[in-house]
This record gives sequence, structure tokens and C-alpha cells, in this order.
Amino acid sequence: MGTSSDNVTGFVLAVSSSIFIGSSFIIKKMGLKKAGSTGKRAALGGHSYLYEPWWWFGMISMIVGEIANFAAYAFAPALLVTPLGALSIIFSAVLAHFILKEKLHIFGVLGCALCVVGSTTIVLHAPHERDIHSVKEVWNLATEPGFLIYSVVVVVLVCVLIFYYVPRCGQTHLIIYVGICSLTGSITVMGVKAVSIAIKLTLEGKNQFIYFETWFFTLVVIGCCLLQINYLNKALDTFNTAVVSPVYYVMFTSFTIFASIIMFKDWDTQDASQIATEVCGFVTILSGTFLLHKTKDMGNKPIETPVFTTPNHANNNLAT
Repeated sequence: MGTSSDNVTGFVLAVSSSIFIGSSFIIKKMGLKKAGSTGKRAALGGHSYLYEPWWWFGMISMIVGEIANFAAYAFAPALLVTPLGALSIIFSAVLAHFILKEKLHIFGVLGCALCVVGSTTIVLHAPHERDIHSVKEVWNLATEPGFLIYSVVVVVLVCVLIFYYVPRCGQTHLIIYVGICSLTGSITVMGVKAVSIAIKLTLEGKNQFIYFETWFFTLVVIGCCLLQINYLNKALDTFNTAVVSPVYYVMFTSFTIFASIIMFKDWDTQDASQIATEVCGFVTILSGTFLLHKTKDMGNKPIETPVFTTPNHANNNLAT
């Protein structure tokens, strides 16, 4: 399929977003390390990093990245923009290797390569963005039976997870917190896409903020974002980040793509081979992401644990 100019614009914005966001983690960590050497570390409750310019440079970089990501949804389908978020992991890992001296293992390099190959595959076969002339058209898509059913299912599942499963097993099962974030995130992205389209049309001279639908989508985005942040913080505070990050990425991206296919009917104009290629590209990105996260600390271990070891009591028996 030929790549449209809007898809190219969305692709450039999404990649720019990944560069800024991936860089922000490294810049902020540099600021945190500098602040920790002269004051109380953030992990111990300190706030000396607020006086460190590098930390603020990192925050600015992250904000610019999020704005670029927001804008990307106005030009390209979520099926193209969302999976490209994996590129921020690559930029972060590469910069950490050269700047923070956090060695990137050979399997980490392979993971980065898989993410690039998968992203390229999706970009080359992504569907064209639907031509939308008013936020009311987005509202009509959001109120069709298919997406209404999906939204109701998401709300019911999130409520069940929050009010039944969180008190009982939220502290022991990662899937609870991440499930809440991922399900809510799929609705957030649909709202973000609607608001970004409204802003784009408004800048073109067609004011969309005179319609209540625009403000409804804005409230949905704000509410869902607050819910996501709350439970993502709980997940990061309770479980290992190396486990939370890839699982959240996989679930969030999967639900978002599924929601986009239902609401914007991204696959309606594509044949089976194009859809299969996009799925393969997505699976390739998931594989690269897991490989990168699973092996990210291997390069920092000077001594590898043997695969097979002889228990101490067995050695004692041999000695006697």
C-alpha cells in the first residue's frame, strides 16, 4: 500500500516523540545522580533534584515528546502510532550504553534490531488515515454499536478489577494493576485521537470547540489519564520495573490497536496479506521489547551463574 502524506507526518511525529521520551529518561537520571551526590536521593524521599538543571531538561524533553505523540494521532491511525512507542525503549537503551555506561548486551542489540524491523514492517503496510471533516464524525464512530459494546465491557472489567480484585490480590498479581491501566489506556488513546483531530481542524479554521463532543472527549482523556497514572504508580511501586514495563507495553498496545480497529475500522480497506503483515510486524516488536527488557542487566554482571551447579551437601558426600 502506498504511504500517504498524513501517515508520513504521523510517522515523523511518532519517531520524534520516541527520541525525546527515550532521551528524557537518560537526562533525568543524570540529574537524579548529580542531585543524589550532593543531597538526599529521590528514592529516600529527597527533592534536591528539583534544583538540578539536568532533571528539568529531561522533563522538558518528555513534555515535548508527549506533545509530538499527541499530534501524531491527528495524522496517522493508532495502528501505526502506538506500536512505534517501542522505539523510545531503543533510544533509552542506546543512550544509557554510551552516556550512563549501562552496558547493552548482545541480546539487547538483537532486541533493538527486532523492534526496528517490526516498526518498519508496520509503517510500510499501515492503513491510510480516515478522512474526517468534523469531530461529530468521530462521535458517530464512537457511538456505533461495536465500540459502545467495547466501551461497556472495558468499564465493567475495570470496575471488577478495582473493586473486587485489587483489595484481594492487587499486591500479589501484576496483571491486576496493569490490566486496569491497559484497558483504560485503550479508551484514553481513542479520546486523544478525537481531541487531536479537533485541534487540527480548529487550526485549519474549522472551530471544533463549539461542539460539546470535543469537550466530552477532553473530559474522557483527563479522567482516564488520572486513573492510569494512579494504578501505574501502584504497579511500579509494588513490582519490578523490568517486569512491569514490557507487560504494560504489550497489553496497552494490544488493547489500543483492538479498540482502534473497532472504532475507526482501520482494517476495512486492507486485504488479508496486509493485515497478516501488520500482525507479524507487531509480534516482532513485542519479541524485541521482551528480549531487550529480559537481558538489559546481563551486560552488567561480571560473573555468570552456571547453568548446572552441584549442591553443597552433594560435595560433602563425595568428600566422605
